Amino acid sequence: MRAIRLEQPRHLKYVQLREPPLPGPGLALVETHRMGICGTDYSGFLGKMPFFRYPRVPGHELGVRVLATGEGVRNVQAGDRCSVEPYMNCGHCFACRNGCPNCCESLEVIGVMIDGGLCERFLVRADKLHVSRELSFEQLALVETLAIGCHATDRGAPGEGDRVLIIGAGPIGLATLEFTRLTGAEITVMDRIESRLDFCRRRYGIRHTITFEDVPSAVEQMRDITSGDMYSVVTDATGSSISMSGALDFVAHTGTLVYVGITTESVSFPHPSLHRREMTIKGSRNALPADFGRIIGLIEDGTIDTDPWITHRTPFGEVVERFEGYTRPESGVIKAIIEVSGQP
Repeated sequence: MRAIRLEQPRHLKYVQLREPPLPGPGLALVETHRMGICGTDYSGFLGKMPFFRYPRVPGHELGVRVLATGEGVRNVQAGDRCSVEPYMNCGHCFACRNGCPNCCESLEVIGVMIDGGLCERFLVRADKLHVSRELSFEQLALVETLAIGCHATDRGAPGEGDRVLIIGAGPIGLATLEFTRLTGAEITVMDRIESRLDFCRRRYGIRHTITFEDVPSAVEQMRDITSGDMYSVVTDATGSSISMSGALDFVAHTGTLVYVGITTESVSFPHPSLHRREMTIKGSRNALPADFGRIIGLIEDGTIDTDPWITHRTPFGEVVERFEGYTRPESGVIKAIIEVSGQP
């Protein structure tokens, strides 16, 4: 069976794996059709993802077809098209018992800690499959990215009319933007790459964008935009420790800062920056099961249009040679999709 494995940072390799066995109780055998390349995949490739274990078959943004199911499976059947919720939680730790399987104490994310979907077929827990009768495999592969932004927005909890700053207009920042706009908040987006900001202006009608050069000039622009108040919610989706450390300067007094990006570096700031504002800082990890069903419904009814997101498509046989180029900002990638097998 064909697969691609990340042997170590910057070393992707085509490999042959054994065919998976027939699914046991609670499991499903699925065929991967489409895989979205995530910031986590890029960070794993570059050796910058703290949770990544090598060697690893990557792939957690997936559109799959169910081939067979094991005993006791009722939620899916052979032939179903599904998005995969890639967070394999234990079900009994403190977080799981309190309705937060996204941050299970022993969480294993497929494609990160355990092998994922950049292969023709694999076994997965059937309860982690979310069915759609309408969406394409490409759309299903984008559900997980959107779920990250959905959860990050819920963590910040902006309301109608609130001023919100999203730092970083990559896929996770854009996913956060998708759900923040549904709250009726007034959104500013900041990034270093002008083409990403132009996409936000054209695609989402964002009026306030900031091309980041340095903190003082950014703060000056933000004060103009917010009449001096700064932002009630700031979400940092960069994964840059420098950006994450400086993001406190952009938060209004009594505001909330959400870290959805991940870094291996330390994040530090002067304590008075936090204390003076009586600020709340939150992490946002992964997403909740209910987010997947909500997002599938929003794509199906046209509230979310995923088509403009996909800027690059890559056949399975060209992934190794193209992948490193996608990590470079000048590539213009917003979302790249790998055509693993079959129809879109």
